[in-house]
Amino acid sequence: MGVIQIYLRGLIFAKYRVVRNLIKIAATASALFACFSLSAQSESYDVFQPITKYMVKGDAECLSAWFDDNLDISINSDENTASKAQARQIIKAFFAAHTPQSFDVTHAAEKANMKYMVGNLTAGGESYMVTIFVSSKGDGYKIQQLKIERP
Repeated sequence: MGVIQIYLRGLIFAKYRVVRNLIKIAATASALFACFSLSAQSESYDVFQPITKYMVKGDAECLSAWFDDNLDISINSDENTASKAQARQIIKAFFAAHTPQSFDVTHAAEKANMKYMVGNLTAGGESYMVTIFVSSKGDGYKIQQLKIERP
């Protein structure tokens, strides 16, 4: 094989890697866009609508898109102040061990720039009470506290 053939094969392989990486980037961007598809928010916007959708799906990735940079997360009295990435792993582990079947909001309220909601989660054959506090951050809301506990 000549030097030119080796060079051309290298170019083809490099182009293949670039295309493969662009496809990965596009897929990731598409997934993130799906998580934020409801981020255009108005005064009447129900921030808990997408959050409850991701809770019942057990979608830790999309749910974590709503997490603040740091938040309080408590699962069965195991309380942590965690970064967004740590909280994503904690909730992902919970969903892996307790597959969600249903989620019903029982109460929601707001005051100033804070909103909270209480709901019932059925997951892994058990019932849990979920409390979520969000606060206004920039042009949207971010989860400040997520609590999942057995009643």
